[in-house]
Formats: sequence, C-alpha cells, structure tokens
Amino acid sequence: MSGIVGAAQGRHRLLDGIVGQARRTPGATALVWRDEEISYGALLHRAARERARVARLPGDEPVGVPAVKSPATVALVLACLLERRPVLLPAVTLGRDALDQLHEQAGVREVLGPYDDVDDLEADAGVPVAPAPATDRPALLLTTSGSTGLPKIVPLGVPALDAFTNWAADAFGIGPGTTVLNYAPLNFDLCLLDVWATLAHGGRVVLVDPDHALDGARLLGLMQRHEVHVVQAVPMFFRLVADAADAAGAALPAVRHAMFTGDAIPGPLLERLPGLLPGARLHNIYGCTETNDSFVHEVDTRAPGVPPLPIGVPLPGVDALVVTAEGAVLEGPGTGELLVSTPFQTSGYLGAAAARQVFVPHPVRDDGRRYFRSGDLVRRHPDGSLTLEGRTDHQVKVRGVRVNAQEVEHVLLGHRDVTEAAVLALPDPVAGRLLHAVVRRSPDSGLNSLTLRGHLARRLPRAAVPSVLRITDDALPRTSTGKVDRDRVASAHFTKES
Repeated sequence: MSGIVGAAQGRHRLLDGIVGQARRTPGATALVWRDEEISYGALLHRAARERARVARLPGDEPVGVPAVKSPATVALVLACLLERRPVLLPAVTLGRDALDQLHEQAGVREVLGPYDDVDDLEADAGVPVAPAPATDRPALLLTTSGSTGLPKIVPLGVPALDAFTNWAADAFGIGPGTTVLNYAPLNFDLCLLDVWATLAHGGRVVLVDPDHALDGARLLGLMQRHEVHVVQAVPMFFRLVADAADAAGAALPAVRHAMFTGDAIPGPLLERLPGLLPGARLHNIYGCTETNDSFVHEVDTRAPGVPPLPIGVPLPGVDALVVTAEGAVLEGPGTGELLVSTPFQTSGYLGAAAARQVFVPHPVRDDGRRYFRSGDLVRRHPDGSLTLEGRTDHQVKVRGVRVNAQEVEHVLLGHRDVTEAAVLALPDPVAGRLLHAVVRRSPDSGLNSLTLRGHLARRLPRAAVPSVLRITDDALPRTSTGKVDRDRVASAHFTKES
C-alpha cells in the first residue's frame, strides 16, 4: 500500500483515510443501506472494479454520475476520486433539458451509472487501489439547489475536500465506531460531512432511503435500530422525527451531535429538541454550497432561545465581512450582506454562471483572499453576534417601503403555534407588489389569522405585515433539499381563481 502515498502534494487525505480503513479493518461496516451492511473491504473492492471502467473512458473530461442514493453510487464516486477523474453529481429530479445543459457546461461526454454485477463483493480486497497521480483538476462537481433556475456547478478541489472532511470529523467526534445518519441527497453539500468525512475517518454511514424521507416513523426507527450518534439535516427532518417520537413516547439518547442547517428552525421545534435528543449537543450551522460550512452556533439546551438563532462563530480559517449597500465594511452593529472566505470553498462556478460577479476581493484592502457574496443579509448585534435577516434578492418595496420577505418569515416562525411559513411578494395591479403569507399551524392549536396578525403587528412595521394571510393544517411543499418550495406554495394558495 505504500503506492498510495507519494509526495505531499500528491496525497489525498480523504482517499488515504478510506483506503487505510479498508486495509486495517476490511470487515468494519462502512455503509448501511435498507438495513444491509456494506463493509469497507467490499466498498473498496467495488470501487476498484468501477475504477477500471472509469479508466477506460476516453479523454479526461468530468464524468457524469446521477446522484441516485445507494452504496453502488458511493462506490462509483469513490472510483472516480481514485482515478482523479472529476465527477459531476446532478440531482435525479432534474429534467432532461436541464441535465443536458449541466453536462454541456461541465464538459461531460460520458455518463455512468453503477455497475450492475454486484456478485462476489467481499472477494479479494487486495485489488489495486492506489490513487492516480495528483492533478490540479477539481475532484467533485457539486450543484446548487436550482431553486432560482438552472443549478450552478460548484467544483471542489482536493485541498478543499481534505480541509473540510478533517475539520468536520474533529468538530463532531467522527471516527471508528461512530454512526452518522445521511439524510441529504448525494449531490447536496451536506454529504461532505455525512458521507465523505465519515468514511475518511472510519465511521459508519446510515443512508436514508429517499423513498422514506418523509416518513417520520421510519426515520425514527432507523435512528433507533442503528443507534445513530451524529445527525445533520434540514429542520423538516427533525420535525418529522419529533412528531413520530411523541406519538411513540420515544427519545433518541444515543445522539451526541445534532446539526440543523439549510433553513430557519421554528421556535416550537427548537424547544422540542432537548427532549427528543437528551444526550446531544445541538448546533445551528450556516454555510453555502460555494463555501461549505462557515459558521457554527452551539445551542444552549437549557434555554434554547427564540429564532432567529445566531449563525455562530466562524470556523477555523474562515474570514467573514458584513458589507453595506454602499460597499462599506461594517465594523459595529448594523445590517449588510455577508461575504465569506473559507478554506473549503470553490474556485468559482463552471459554465454560464462563471461570469457572475460573486467571488470578489476584499472591498477595502488587498488581503489575498477571495470572498463569496452570499446574498444573505445579516444583522450584527452590539455583542458582535450575527443573525440572518433574509436575502438581498428577497427585498421588495411594498407601498414604497423596502421589506424583506424572509424577515417576515422569521417572525412568523417565532410564534409558538407556527410550524412552517412561506412569505411571497406577489404582483398587485394597484400596489405593484403585496406580501402574501401561508402558515402551517401546530395540530390542535386553533391558531387563527387575527391572533397571528397581532403577533406580526407587535414585531414588524406596518408595511411588512402581509396583506393576505392564510393558515393551513397541511404541510407546505418542499424542494428536494427540504426547503419550502415557494413557487408551488404560490400555485397552490394564490392562483388567480383564489
């Protein structure tokens, strides 16, 4: 195995970790899929077989691998990493036209699905697995959610992957004997922690079947059966599991770290988590696909507080700026756009999005770093803490007053009886635009619009109180990444006929 370790610049610590674990303890469980266990030896053996197929492909362009969640897909991606062949992981929900555009922009000429023949996976784990010589090409080509159009392609190089997976494993105690739940789709950046950091450090990954991703009872059972220690997911996941646990009179004492990310967590749900996860440290994580995780806030479980929670403290090596609309760097309290530079970030988009001016130098001085303009508005408080206030692209004028729709959502989610909320600025023939809101209330709460309008009026300027407020008992539609799908909310609740 000495062949996998060359000069320092040729090393890939993520691969070294996976290969080393397979060599030391080939029988240790790497993946759990539909309650079947796949060992490190079997995973590496399959990756080596897949790698032979990747190596026969002409050229050196990125390989397209549909992000169908399965151990076979994980092995195929690992094979591409071993061969130093960039791999594009598009969402399986993408339409044909969008997929063709992504392939064209990434330069993908070959698309591979996992090899069908899975016989004899446990056989000879001694097949050649030494990574190919290092290159300066990216390793993974992730994609953004595409909630505002065609997903953008986000390339990540080996140094970024290694830096992130090492940080994540150290921060959340991931190593041999640690079980980590993977809820997110394989093309989502959360998998860098759930899957790749876990495998690189000898842990066990429990893959959630997407067919059961909205079944709280199944999710609860999965976590109980496999005694999950670390879980990272969007707030929707925790609500599903909390509801199922309440119905069953259960809790999850084995969990040591629980991280919620990707969306604002409602206050009522946050209050339930210490009871659901009595032995866990709770973390609110902020990050973008382009930068990966940037801030972490550990929640005081004795007094969780009321959302919006602080986004936390910067990770090691992360630098962040708050920049006003006039381009000044804010040093004291105030509101502005968050610019972030991390050791884990992409070098820039591929394809048509590469022309977007979102990777910029420091606006005042030359510090040699490139900052990502997140598009997120944050407020710096007198104590220095940062909270999310909304999006720069969600700011609209309502009757001449500038309003941030996401700030209104945060206030709605702060109500004890609100479990989900979506606020939209929709065209109006008289006013130009008016705010419309849909709120899902807690079961049996009896929450009504009069009570909710009073809650809003006490906390927001008059122009920010939605003109139309609808309350529902049904779950709001979600995207594949677990965020509220505002387009579908608008279609369902605010059609012309309504």
